Amino acid sequence: MARTAANGKLKVNFNQNGPKPEDMNKCTPNNGEKTGHRTDVPSRQPRQESFEQAPMYVAVLTYLGFGIVTLFGYFRDFLRAVGLEKCHLAQERQEQKAFVPLYQDFENFYTRNLYMRVRDNWNRPVCSLPGPVFDLMERVSDDYNWTFRLTGRTIHDVINMGSYNYLGFAENNADFLKTVADKTLQYGVGVCSTRQEIGNLSIHEDLELLVAEFLGVESSMTYGMGFATNSMNIPALVGKGCLILSDELNHTSLILGARLSGATIRVFKHNNMQSLEKMLREAVSSGQPRTHRPWKKILIMVEGIYSMEGSVVRLPEIIALKKKYKAYLYLDEAHSIGAVGPTGRGVTELFDLNPADVDVMMGTFTKSFGAAGGYIAGKKELVDYLRIHSHSAVYASAMSPPVTEQILRAMKCIMGKDGSTEGIRRVRQLAENTRYFRARLKEMGFIIYGNDDSPVVPILLYMPGKVVAFAREMLRRKIGVVVVGFPATPITEARARFCLSAGHTREMLNQVLHHLNEVGDALCLKFSRQKFSCRPDLFDETDFELHS
Repeated sequence: MARTAANGKLKVNFNQNGPKPEDMNKCTPNNGEKTGHRTDVPSRQPRQESFEQAPMYVAVLTYLGFGIVTLFGYFRDFLRAVGLEKCHLAQERQEQKAFVPLYQDFENFYTRNLYMRVRDNWNRPVCSLPGPVFDLMERVSDDYNWTFRLTGRTIHDVINMGSYNYLGFAENNADFLKTVADKTLQYGVGVCSTRQEIGNLSIHEDLELLVAEFLGVESSMTYGMGFATNSMNIPALVGKGCLILSDELNHTSLILGARLSGATIRVFKHNNMQSLEKMLREAVSSGQPRTHRPWKKILIMVEGIYSMEGSVVRLPEIIALKKKYKAYLYLDEAHSIGAVGPTGRGVTELFDLNPADVDVMMGTFTKSFGAAGGYIAGKKELVDYLRIHSHSAVYASAMSPPVTEQILRAMKCIMGKDGSTEGIRRVRQLAENTRYFRARLKEMGFIIYGNDDSPVVPILLYMPGKVVAFAREMLRRKIGVVVVGFPATPITEARARFCLSAGHTREMLNQVLHHLNEVGDALCLKFSRQKFSCRPDLFDETDFELHS
């Protein structure tokens, strides 16, 4: 078969068994050297998203598993009620029964009888830098996870597959952190005031100028907490008489901010443009309930990368709908800024879109930048308004100087302003690690969710017993993973969430993949009925042709 490439012809010879796993890094095209926001090389289209459905028997067994543990839970509650088993949870005193209950027995049922049995898989104490590898403090329980005690031993060199350290800037390299140490000596570790009073430092203003330049917008404002960046700024933007259209998988901070605003909230199906347009059309044509007056504002709230699904927002379509129906767009890039795009500038760069088309750009510094806090960016009028009306700006303490310098250091490194190519190398390494890890998991037969560009990689485990067994077995093999189940996910879609980092070496990833393959076979976790190979990653179908 022959196709013509843009820069000539590409000939690829496949052996009979296909490419070897260790050669998968050769199956991804080079993005080329890019140091600016706009480049002469056209950005490639985002890759395909996968949301494969499990076989029916998996769903049946999952419901059956939850049914069994629920029945045993009620049985254990009966034993506690008759005094045959001790209840370790907080309970109300008998003389307070007439008051409004502080502890709802039924609401705590899940905690008492399901979560407590598997609590050892969460909140594990880390005693080192959360880099590509970390150390854990060993703990055991003598009462079925109601309490834990430390053994005094340390589990060394656990491969970290759970932290949001996408570009590896959560590091303790003395050479890289020299400027952070200098700023700590100059300013101290705390400001002890708000930006509105005497907590506005020169490095805060330097950071806001750099963020605006990095994103390609007019202005920006930074905050000391990422969660509060959403929850405290959305109420300043919309209120009663406004309509918020929120993706059903939006983060809790967005949901809380929407509820605090007092605006009407309507939820559209995840990344479903038909659902969104139907709500927009109805909102424009019908207006507010009862009065049918026009909405004061219509705000569409989405995320760049959804942290539980690994999916990427369909930004071009949403911008087109926003313009068509005269709505506003709020984009949360907590997981996408620094992690996607040829130069790490998020989903606007990934889709080669104008950042000015997004009315409110939000992001956090807690992931790709190895720091803390968040930002709001956009037009100068928007930022100036928030400086006065945002609760986070008026009442919250200003960002810590060492944290501010860490963000400046990381962002300058990504932009190449430090005189090196280390930042762009990390962006490319993350993209390479992401494509390699996802392709190998598909080859093995796991069901994974999300976009091929997303460093968030959910592996579907489904059954509650397998979730617990998976997390414990992976830790036994010195691999730290995050497992998530109901109620954080749908009851039939429990999963393990892997987060890739530029700090992961190929040897680390191969070691993780080797153990995943063995654990997947032992626990029967390979539910995929599709067949994958690395061949689609060898070329862009619109650019290259394969010659036999």
